[in-house]
Amino acid sequence: AMNRVQLLGRVGQDPIMRQVEGKNPVTIFSLATNEMWRTGESELNQGGEIWHPTLLFLCNLGDISQKTTWHRISVFRPGLRDVTYQYVKKGARIFVEGKIDYGEYTDKNNVRRQATTIIA
Repeated sequence: AMNRVQLLGRVGQDPIMRQVEGKNPVTIFSLATNEMWRTGESELNQGGEIWHPTLLFLCNLGDISQKTTWHRISVFRPGLRDVTYQYVKKGARIFVEGKIDYGEYTDKNNVRRQATTIIA
């Protein structure tokens, strides 16, 4: 089995470092990725394929749609955690590789929530 993800996107906010008592610190930031695709009645698009952004502007077949997805990134490894905190800034375009972690937590209103995090 393999749990691996690669993302290329823009940082949504300057990273923050958190430390819970008795645990190692973690650097956390958000990363936005964008998908672009062409919609319309063209036979070429009936499968709903995702088109490369550069190709979208070379073809005039249908409308262009875009979706932004936000990812929560957590960095635990000491060297990488510190470099991320010090040098990564809002708006920077970066590549992140890590694993997906699905977890649950209880919010301040005592409601159980699910959270998906990329552990880099």
